[in-house]
This record gives sequence, structure tokens and C-alpha cells, in this order.
Amino acid sequence: MLPKNRVPTHPGEILLEEFLNPLGISQKEFAGHIGVPIQRVNEIVRGRRGVSSGSAWLFAEALGTTPELWMNLQAQHDLALNRPRKRVKRLRKTG
Repeated sequence: MLPKNRVPTHPGEILLEEFLNPLGISQKEFAGHIGVPIQRVNEIVRGRRGVSSGSAWLFAEALGTTPELWMNLQAQHDLALNRPRKRVKRLRKTG
């Protein structure tokens, strides 16, 4: 369930704070390890880029998680940011 009073934490912040920092791994080292440009990792960490399905697989393999973890974190973040302000009535069967 989405929190109503805040936007869920961006997966990039979780990557940095829960994985890279505790492991003592820099963004540059991590990018090199998973074979992607440092810019991609840095943009994800800074919240300027989302985690794609390809990145989710790489993160999961490198960090011992699942790709679903990363995709779910991204989905929760995106859904909260894009919650419509206007409510729409539920569609009902006619006739």
C-alpha cells in the first residue's frame, strides 16, 4: 500500500544507503563491477533516473537481492509521484 503522507524512498537512495555505503563500495566501483557507465549509477543514486528492468537484474545479481525488489521500489516511488489529484468515479455496468 502506498503511503499517503510521503513519497516512498527512491531506489537510488536505498542502493546507496543500504548497500553501497555499508559495503564500502563507491559508485564508480559498483558501476565497473556491473559493467555500466558511472553516469547511470550516479543518476539513479541522485534520483534523476529510475531503475530499469535491466538495471534491476544487474543490481540483484551483484547485491544478492531480487530484481523484483528494485522494480517494486521504483514502482512504489513512481506511483506516489504520479498520483492523480482528480478523482474518477468508478465505472459501473449499465443496463
